[in-house]
Parts: sequence; structure tokens; C-alpha cells
Amino acid sequence: MRTVSDQPTAIHALIGDHARELSAKLQAHRLQLFPPSARKTLRKFTSGEAAKLIGVNDGYLRHLSLEGKGPQPEVGPSGRRSYSIEDIHALRAYLAEAGKADRRYLPRREAGEHLQVITVVNFKGGSGKTTTAAHLAQYLALNGYRVLAVDLDPQASLSALHGYQPEFDIGENETLYGAIRYDGERRPLSEIVRSTYFPGLDLIPGNIELMEFEHETPKALADGSDSLFFTRMDEALASVADNYDVVVVDCPPQLGFLTLSALCAATAVLVTVHPQMLDVMSMCQFLIMTSDLLGVVAEAGGNMRYDWMRYLVTRYEPGDGPQNQMVSFMRSMFGDHVLNYPMLKSTAIADAGITKQTLYEVSREQFTRSTYDRALEAMNNVNREIEDLIRKAWGRA
Repeated sequence: MRTVSDQPTAIHALIGDHARELSAKLQAHRLQLFPPSARKTLRKFTSGEAAKLIGVNDGYLRHLSLEGKGPQPEVGPSGRRSYSIEDIHALRAYLAEAGKADRRYLPRREAGEHLQVITVVNFKGGSGKTTTAAHLAQYLALNGYRVLAVDLDPQASLSALHGYQPEFDIGENETLYGAIRYDGERRPLSEIVRSTYFPGLDLIPGNIELMEFEHETPKALADGSDSLFFTRMDEALASVADNYDVVVVDCPPQLGFLTLSALCAATAVLVTVHPQMLDVMSMCQFLIMTSDLLGVVAEAGGNMRYDWMRYLVTRYEPGDGPQNQMVSFMRSMFGDHVLNYPMLKSTAIADAGITKQTLYEVSREQFTRSTYDRALEAMNNVNREIEDLIRKAWGRA
């Protein structure tokens, strides 16, 4: 016999109730994590961490501190020195000036070096796109580049990682859609860009509004009002290009108009893939569809010339025999197009994500040191390899 609580409920009403309740709980969780303003902040870095980021010896930083040169560290009761990320960037500027604009300290692009737009793609969820995009953007910002992260996923996980809850903090016309829409409400991208708690890293946030572009583009194509939809994102990014060295785009897990626009705006493509048979089979279908669609775009005048394209193996477990076989298979097929370093599966990354943080935000003391060190080394190896590709695209040694 059916009870009152078992009475049928309209599914849209039930889903709506669940969404509102979950959203409120997530907001309360954020307020608890980051009171009173509910905004994230970035931790201080030890002197040793700062020295590694800048590329100098820790003893040299101590020497500068004792002589009162450059920004001074914060000194704790035990004499331990620490630097904010602002201090680290100021040290870069100081050392670059002393070294006659040495690129080791200020690696920003110069005249003649084009903006790097790195699109992170795969239309299978769980391949590590957002984790990869977030860590790459933060790594580059920590190492002195001016970075713009673009969240093209309506689920907006990249935005949430950087302290913006989509349904609370991102209003109407405040995503990339606002700069590429087809009507009179279109606005400059510079008005949409938001700063983050990472100096040197700005964000174009995402939310469900991005789906409007998927719905409106077929209409625009049908009525002939805009046959070159794929140029809109490229034009929007060009309007702010002078402010950045690298753009990192986190694409949605689907091959729609947003992803195609990102691929057309890209100068480089990074395909994330989990080394399991079903994931590789899914990637195969993704590559077939992407090739066909981009071929059509190329015939319509789209620019399909990339500086580089690489496959990044994610969530890799070195002790897993089938995974090793799959990685070997990929390397035999794609050769140098597979990055040398894979991203390891790690509890450190998963645990950091519980508090909406990355490896670069959490401190070593929060984890078993060997676990943290292993994960951080793997992440740095991946990002350093990508950084080398960026520098090569600029013609640097």
C-alpha cells in the first residue's frame, strides 16, 4: 500500500528540490571553509619552496634577506622564513632587474611571441581535464607567467576550484557566453574576466549559461546570421591577448559548439586520457568525430594550424599491468605525441579536492610526506614538459 511519502512527484520538481538543497549545503560548506568573506586565499610558501619556484638557491634568498634586498620574508617565532606569492613575484622582478631582464626570472612572452592558447579536451568524463587544466594554470602562474583560465564546462568545476560557486557567484552574462553571444547583449571579454587569489592567474568563470551558445548557434547557422561561429571565441581572446602569456581552456565533456570554438581558438591541444581500454576506445571515437568536424571548419576558413598536440596519460598507476600495456600501446601508436611524463593517480590530489584545493595550494604537512612529494613531483614533471613546449613555440631554447 502506497503511503503519503510514496505519492508520485513530478520529476522536474524533485530534481529542483534536490538541486536547491544541495546548492545551499555547498554554500554553507564554503562559508565554513573560508569565513568570514567566503573567499579563498593562498597560503604562504616556505623559503625553500620560494627558492625552487624562482630557480635560485635557498641560501641566496637568505643572503638577500640579511642584506635587506628585495621583498622581505615573514619570519615566524621559530625563525622560519616564508613568502607570499606576491613576494615571490616581487623577487622575480628584483632579480630580473639585477640580471638585466633575465628571462629565467621573468619568463613572460615578448614582442613577436604569440599568445599560447592551450585547449584541454576529451569528451569522456573522468579523464582528468579539470584537474589538468587547474594545475597547469596554477603552475604557470606560480612560475611567473600571466595566465588566463577559461571555464567552458557548464558544470563549472574549474570555477569552483578557484573559489566561485557557479549558482551563487556567477550572474547572467558573466561567462564566456557574454562575449560570444549573437544578440545585442554581447559585451567585451575584459568586463567578464575575474581575478583570483593566485596573483598572475585570472579566470573567465562558467556556469549553466554556457549551454545557451549550444542552443543558439544552430539557429544562427540556419538563418545565416553568423556562419563563422568558430571565430567568436578567438576574437574575444584576441581582445585581451596583450594582458596574458598563456590561456588554458577547460572544455566540456562533449564535442559541441563550445569545444569546437575552443579548438579553433587554440594554438595547442592537450588530450587527457585514462589508460583503460574503454577510455581509449572512447578517445578513438572522439578523435574520429573531431577530425571530421574540424575538417568542415577548415574548409570554411578556420585556422587549424597548431604549435603542438599531445596526449597526457592521467590517473596512472605504475603497478597496474593492463595500464602499462595500454600506455605502451599508445606510445607505439602516437610516438612523441604522448607526453613523456604521465600524471599519477594519487590520494593527495583527491584529498586536496575535498576542500576545493589543488596540490599547489595545500602544504606538505597535511599529508604523508612521501605521498605528497610523489604526487607533486609527477605534477611538476607534466607541467614542466608542457612549459617546455610553450617556450619552444616561442622559439626559445
